[in-house]
Amino acid sequence: MFSHKVLLPAFAVLSVASAQTSAICSQATATINSQADATALADCATISGSVVVSSAASGVISIDGPQQIKGDLICENAGGLTSLSSISIGTITGSFTLNNLTLLSTLSMSDLQTVGTIAWTALPALSELTFPSTVSKATSVTISNTFLSTLDGINLETVQTLQIDNNNRLKTFSTQIANVSSSVNINANGDSLAVSFPNLIWAANMTFRNVSSISIPSLAVVNGSLGFYGNYITSLAAPNLTSVGSSATGSGSLAFVSNDKLANISLPLLTSVGGADQIANNTELSSISFPELSTVGGAIDFSGNFTTPLLPSLTNVKGGFNVQSEQQIDCSGFQSEAGSGKVIQGTFTCKTTADASSIGSSTSSGSSASATSSKGAAASYGFSEVAAGVSVLGGLLQMLL
Repeated sequence: MFSHKVLLPAFAVLSVASAQTSAICSQATATINSQADATALADCATISGSVVVSSAASGVISIDGPQQIKGDLICENAGGLTSLSSISIGTITGSFTLNNLTLLSTLSMSDLQTVGTIAWTALPALSELTFPSTVSKATSVTISNTFLSTLDGINLETVQTLQIDNNNRLKTFSTQIANVSSSVNINANGDSLAVSFPNLIWAANMTFRNVSSISIPSLAVVNGSLGFYGNYITSLAAPNLTSVGSSATGSGSLAFVSNDKLANISLPLLTSVGGADQIANNTELSSISFPELSTVGGAIDFSGNFTTPLLPSLTNVKGGFNVQSEQQIDCSGFQSEAGSGKVIQGTFTCKTTADASSIGSSTSSGSSASATSSKGAAASYGFSEVAAGVSVLGGLLQMLL
């Protein structure tokens, strides 16, 4: 039988150890300079504050034991760090920040699913992620200037801000995101980057640059601006997109600019653009058609080498109208809709030019004459073809007689 005199010191030791563990787990910032410092956190199921892997850390750092970090997980300027991992962390409530880690080649988080913010920049040796449980929840994601060829392991349900830029080896990016409440900016990554948003229905703002293919089959509403600049896409289809921007405030633009391989734009259900509707410097784009577009809160600004644009449903353009093409285009139908109280309320410019592909928006007015006249030009083309047929038939009859 043990004496209480023996038990009391043992309880005292346990009490002291428990207090020390509690202090480690609840400190505002736990700093890791070495693996020994990381191991000291092993008994913490939850870390109340933040964890900082200092610039002095090097080699392999494994933070195993904690399941939740209520603050941030930060590692910056640790030039000697080669691996950062955890087999237990499932949630980082704050920011998961990695910056300027020149030798980091392994990033492995076996259980990570929820992060407040992902902010990864300047990771030139990081070629892949080992996130088998997949990060599905984050409010903001920025991944910039890494060696990553894929972002497998990050598949978000919703996000406020998504910034993916300057990842030269990145080949694919696909996410289940259904809505984006602030912005998507995918810019200056690898030339063959294929981007897919199969479930995206609503977005605030979206900008794409230097992308080889873009899939947005479910996108219905963009509350702000939607822009495609300098991409390598050959076609862009958004079969369910109905509106871009707000016609009430005149904000939110639609832009296709300097996409040298773009030959087809298909937006069959688009009815309104809150701000400007701009198409410029897309050298392979030979036709423009917005069959349901009714309202443009800003200006229509088209320039390039295309046939007469088809805008059969247009009822209200609050800004200017600038259409300039290297091909012969019919401006008479559009001109008849320009002026006070008519469809086109702003400055009117419509003409054929020898070098329209190098022209942006214009404030000069004028028009080019044409033998046909129709807002969409489709009906008049049909008439011309019939008339030509009658003329040929008449000639044949004369020869027979």
